[in-house]
Amino acid sequence: MLEVHGLTRRFGDRVAVDDVSFTVPTGTTVGFVGANGAGKTTTMRMIMGLLAPTAGEVLWNGRPATDADRRGFGYMPEERGLYPKQPILTQLVYLGELRGMPAADARSEATELLTALGLGERTKDKLEKLSLGNQQRVQIAASLMADPSMLVLDEPFSGLDPIAVDAMSAMLQQRTASGIPVLFSSHQLDLVDRLCDALVILSQGRVVAAGTREELIAMGTTRHRMVLDSDAGWLRDMRGITVDDVHGNAATFTLDAAGVENDLLAEAIRRGKVLEFAPLRPTLSEIYRKVTGQ
Repeated sequence: MLEVHGLTRRFGDRVAVDDVSFTVPTGTTVGFVGANGAGKTTTMRMIMGLLAPTAGEVLWNGRPATDADRRGFGYMPEERGLYPKQPILTQLVYLGELRGMPAADARSEATELLTALGLGERTKDKLEKLSLGNQQRVQIAASLMADPSMLVLDEPFSGLDPIAVDAMSAMLQQRTASGIPVLFSSHQLDLVDRLCDALVILSQGRVVAAGTREELIAMGTTRHRMVLDSDAGWLRDMRGITVDDVHGNAATFTLDAAGVENDLLAEAIRRGKVLEFAPLRPTLSEIYRKVTGQ
């Protein structure tokens, strides 16, 4: 398990990361969400030991993370770092050997990863000959080499087409199923919502919300939707609710007090048929905008 406690990083007078704390438990995927400049990349660099924290610490399995621990982490940086003029299989084998793999094992694993990512027929191509999206696939394969004990991925889905997104999602789910903790940042909230067990939301260098999807949903406002067999305009005059929108026979609204729904439903039934009455749980995008004020 990875634990981050009070990580802070200052650059002169600017505080880029301010007392950030969260955990990435074994076998879970945690989404790291925030606007550009929120502090995600700086935090990931401190986790990987590439940037020294001004304050705070990173723990791995309950003790301070060492360089040896971090060498076992799979890392995908924001700034891609592969060799443009080298064949993709050759450099993945080289990277695997740097992490202690025998060359034959590294070649076998690299070939398997590239095939799973749709590049099985292009293993001899130089990186610079690939599209940006395919270069991204190779970078993903590099982060997954040598059975990493932890994955720290900075925008791994950026530039990927839907097929590659599905392949990458399946790979992450396989890793977490085997017990590997995964931390990844993304601006694609639909993917974060689909893949992650928990989320950490940053704004201006601070954690403004963290928890499971269910815990974050509980922070939001649950609206309701009602569909009648006649015009729903009368709901605007109903006490105990705040109407957001009425369109013909459908309305969305917020209940202002507990028990109001019983009176509301009774009045609706008195007026005719109720075709639908259900809660509308807030989306991750709505929760994100609420906690970040954006």
